[in-house]
Amino acid sequence: MKAVQFSEHGDRDVIDYDEFPDPTPDRDEVLVDVKAGALNHLDIWTRRGLPGLDLEMPHIPGSDGAGVVLEVGEDVTRFEPGDRVAVSAGAYCGKCEFCRDGEYTMCVKYHIIGEHVRGVHSEKAAVPEQNLVEVPTGVEWETAAAAPLVFQTAWRMLLNRGGLDPGEKVLVLGASGGVGHAAVQIADYAGAEVYATASTDEKLEYAEEVGADYTINYEEDDFASEIRDLTGKRGVDMVVDHVGEATYPDSLKSLAKGGRIVTCGATTGPNPGAGLNRIFWNQLSVIGSTMGNPGEVDDVLELVWDGPFEPRIREVLPMSETARAHEMLEEREGFGKVVVVPDSEYDR
Repeated sequence: MKAVQFSEHGDRDVIDYDEFPDPTPDRDEVLVDVKAGALNHLDIWTRRGLPGLDLEMPHIPGSDGAGVVLEVGEDVTRFEPGDRVAVSAGAYCGKCEFCRDGEYTMCVKYHIIGEHVRGVHSEKAAVPEQNLVEVPTGVEWETAAAAPLVFQTAWRMLLNRGGLDPGEKVLVLGASGGVGHAAVQIADYAGAEVYATASTDEKLEYAEEVGADYTINYEEDDFASEIRDLTGKRGVDMVVDHVGEATYPDSLKSLAKGGRIVTCGATTGPNPGAGLNRIFWNQLSVIGSTMGNPGEVDDVLELVWDGPFEPRIREVLPMSETARAHEMLEEREGFGKVVVVPDSEYDR
């Protein structure tokens, strides 16, 4: 089969699309004929290399993908050949104290397909049964591939970890990215008043289309000052911040007393100043969140398959152009998700 792969960490030039041995499913795995995959910033960090990340090389990236079941292992009970499936990339042991409490994303052995183990940006992929969800007939492959990681992440951030209530004010940073544009839709669905930031007016127009009530161009305006003006100096109840060092200080400044930051990532760096004086004086909360539990995945994807949620797709490229897909994310080009399709499917 053909697969996106790299044999060393580095810049985009380490990415190849070449022959790779066909995978054989284990007893609890499903062999999937991949029809589409989608990129996340996680793919960039994995390619560049992360502290403590020791990958088997060559590594196949990709945490998002969808396709048709070709074969199932002998212990698989939920799927059979011909089923339409999508990947939910968070893997867990099912046995530790956190898994026994149903908190699978806190599993002591938690890892992500495509980051810690080989991913699904290939013509075929062997995926554990627990990491697959059913895709209804009629849902396009690009949609099925683009939705799971970002929508489960945003759903858990806002509703579970963040405890968002109707009528609250929510600021979503980087609303043009995968998690950002999912968070705008979920916050709007939950009845919040939604503020969104992006780097261009065109991206802000898209943010308004998917549910933002107020928008801020962070390249032109200081978003913390704008939030204070828009809210009559009150601030917002929640900030969704997956950007990290570059935005964290202003995220704290944007909060009303008793407000909270919910974070799932640190694209610009992991170590901002803590801002403890602002945190204790205004009684703020900083809350971490990672991926989603199986029930949360089912809940949010049902709202993708049937509406009202929709992963916006900025570009669909053949897998042989994955380096270009990485460039689009690194250069912050466009709004929404970038999808890659096996060349054999793209040419049809």
